[in-house]
Amino acid sequence: MTTRDGLAGFGECGRVAAHELAEARRLVAGLPETSYETVRRRLAALPALQAATNMALLDIIGRQTKAPVYQVLGGPTRFKARVMTRLTGSTEQELAAGIDRAKAAGFRAVSVPLPPSTARNQGRAFVRGAKKRLEALRAAASEDCDFVLDGAAALTPGDAASLAAALERFHLLWFDEPCAKLNAGALRKLAAENVTPIGWGRHVTDGAAFQDLLREDCIDILRPDIALNGITGIRKMAALAETYYVAVAPYHEGGPVATAAALHLAASLPNFFIQQIPPAWDPRDRAMREEIAGRSLEAVQDGFAGLPAGPGLGITVNEQALRKYQEAAL
Repeated sequence: MTTRDGLAGFGECGRVAAHELAEARRLVAGLPETSYETVRRRLAALPALQAATNMALLDIIGRQTKAPVYQVLGGPTRFKARVMTRLTGSTEQELAAGIDRAKAAGFRAVSVPLPPSTARNQGRAFVRGAKKRLEALRAAASEDCDFVLDGAAALTPGDAASLAAALERFHLLWFDEPCAKLNAGALRKLAAENVTPIGWGRHVTDGAAFQDLLREDCIDILRPDIALNGITGIRKMAALAETYYVAVAPYHEGGPVATAAALHLAASLPNFFIQQIPPAWDPRDRAMREEIAGRSLEAVQDGFAGLPAGPGLGITVNEQALRKYQEAAL
């Protein structure tokens, strides 16, 4: 986004249609850059663009005031953010190699995918397969690495409950998206009957949905997606969660601009837990991300990432690289 005097701010979202972008331009043109809450409401029907404009407007405000976004939002609650990444691969060998790559890159927490399911309702063999996978990864990772189990909303509540009970001895950080949100009762039963914490919410854009689940004591970790909710949208959700002593671990699987926004968000949340950073194991992907936003942004040391220190989002976006990789993607 660009102001009339030429100051630019950057945000990021997933794929959007041309007519959605045109509609967003119409709705926000001419508004002051400080109207990010007004813009958020105007773009409520376009959540991805709402999130991107929210990041961009805060970036502009920070650049105008010569302050990092987390300072604009009231000052940092921390000076580095704990981070995790996602393991890629389908076989035990590929996942074990992913553990080695993650540890070499500085991560000390990883998200582990479930073994592939073959039916709607799983049996004991599926539970044994999940236990075997975690045992193998624990042996490969040693004791200084924490695990999150990613259910990808693929299980029934019954299967999720059986698996959570069987995996209690692994002391997972949490069981992420174990099942789709069928109803609050099913999630409440799952959360109440198992020691393993339950994380949920990567597809939620309505804070009221979280409030209902928090009131019913259904979830332990909130997982809103920064590419769908932006910085201030997640801050509102986190404020609700804080009253229930629930931590927030924002979901992020996008590019480096959203990584910068996520780190500023992490610094501004009193009840922040851990920030997901997408894996960039392919050298081409890593080169693209570094060329767009700088080498140091997604650098991790001993499980933590530093906060961007410059004004706004704290990064200088290489617009020439954006054009270069846009052409490569078409």
